[in-house]
Amino acid sequence: MTQLQRIAIQPSQMQQDKVINLDEEQLHYLCRVLRLRPGSNFIAMDGMGKWWLAQLRENNAIVIEEVENYQRELSTAITLIVALPKNGFDEIVRCTTELGAACIIPVISDRTLLKPSPQKLQRWQRIAQEAAEQSERSIIPSVLEPAALKSVLSSTLVEDDGNSSFINTSIHRSTYRYICAAREDSNHLINCLQKLKLQNPDSSNQLQHLPLQYLPQIVIATGPEGGWTEAEINYAVDLGFVKVSLGKRILRAVTAPIAALSMITSILESDSIQF
Repeated sequence: MTQLQRIAIQPSQMQQDKVINLDEEQLHYLCRVLRLRPGSNFIAMDGMGKWWLAQLRENNAIVIEEVENYQRELSTAITLIVALPKNGFDEIVRCTTELGAACIIPVISDRTLLKPSPQKLQRWQRIAQEAAEQSERSIIPSVLEPAALKSVLSSTLVEDDGNSSFINTSIHRSTYRYICAAREDSNHLINCLQKLKLQNPDSSNQLQHLPLQYLPQIVIATGPEGGWTEAEINYAVDLGFVKVSLGKRILRAVTAPIAALSMITSILESDSIQF
């Protein structure tokens, strides 16, 4: 079962008669790229936690059975706030999706030079979907529209009114907020994570089966080329973000978010801490 190819489908593609209406791109990928033939099996995933064993037909697919997916999601939802670099955001989306990010928010900071087009957002969302399929995740991360840093930081504190494009953190049980700052006398991110006390009586295995919006959450922000300005760091700290270090070396804007996610994932999947 685990070696079967996975593709993400939209809920609207699943019909009541257990037929999956595949679009032209999906058919091309399955038939031309993967060389599957009618009668071949694959895994269809809805990006929200459900998997189905499906069988390819001429122009669509049929569901054979719902399958239990191997739990590869973290017990804590990670929201990554990234100041857009001049180059390399594709790789940030790809790598942090593989590492377990639940939501990726590109932001425009005082030192951001890139002003992306709407086509870029579509590309990033597609990269997140492909990376989720490749890494056998149950969830496809949300990649949101680029927005001003202050708006995104403040949105982590207020309840979503239904119109905001930012993630709603107010419905999470616990939210821990960090901003990564180079050349600062800050505690290391790993030390901060290890010092967190258990605030939820549920075990990690139980938490993994909760809907994403009810999981404890870590929000972490990484800066642009040249780093955050002092005013930006102070603004984040005033909102309750903890200033943290990723180590003694100065990391590139593309390296920092990947390093941060690697550290968080390592801690969450080790026996040293549970949320």
